[in-house]
Amino acid sequence: MPELYLLLGGNLGERSAYLADARKSIAAAVGPITQCSKLYETAAWGNTDQPAFLNQVLAVQTELAPEQVLQKVNAIEQELGRVRLAHWGARVIDIDILFYDQLVLQSQRLTIPHPQLHLRRFTLLPLAEIAPQLVHPVLGKTVEDLLENCPDTLEVRAYQA
Repeated sequence: MPELYLLLGGNLGERSAYLADARKSIAAAVGPITQCSKLYETAAWGNTDQPAFLNQVLAVQTELAPEQVLQKVNAIEQELGRVRLAHWGARVIDIDILFYDQLVLQSQRLTIPHPQLHLRRFTLLPLAEIAPQLVHPVLGKTVEDLLENCPDTLEVRAYQA
């Protein structure tokens, strides 16, 4: 079964509760979660005038095709109350597809691996916790190597509830 890596994030409301609800919905709609990183807190990236984010990376086994995964995670975001108002804006939940096995895909709606993951410490740190030796199929480097060379300087710290 293909292994999928997802990044969960949110910065509005009860952030950890939204992530927990997303995990339950992903397990039910996408496939069993095999690994979860800790929760990490980070200042907003891109549009920085907003509350700090909680982020978490999941490894999920799925029988769904990548486009079906995208449809399911978009539906989960909508069910949990995500409203898309501004690019990089505040949100209750965001679910990004980071990797789908070693697949390289670029379509109008979906790019795998996620095109920005190697530039974002808030993505790489939780990913390195659960899959440090995973090799990026385009860049040819491990997640651990990408984290060591990440240009992003935002602090990412383990979240204490």
